[in-house]
Amino acid sequence: MTGQPDLSDCVNQTCPWSGKPVSADSLTMYRGSVVGFCNTNCRDKFETAARHFDAAIDGN
Repeated sequence: MTGQPDLSDCVNQTCPWSGKPVSADSLTMYRGSVVGFCNTNCRDKFETAARHFDAAIDGN
């Protein structure tokens, strides 16, 4: 996949934070997969948390 994440490539149908349906404007790439969220706030919260967990796991 190239370019922006696409809703058709999303691995989930509901937001992992809220349980609401994902929105096309609230997608992110994580470890090679498109992950969707119900809004950009949930997406941004995930991206921040993922960076912290990845850094801890990777020892950075």
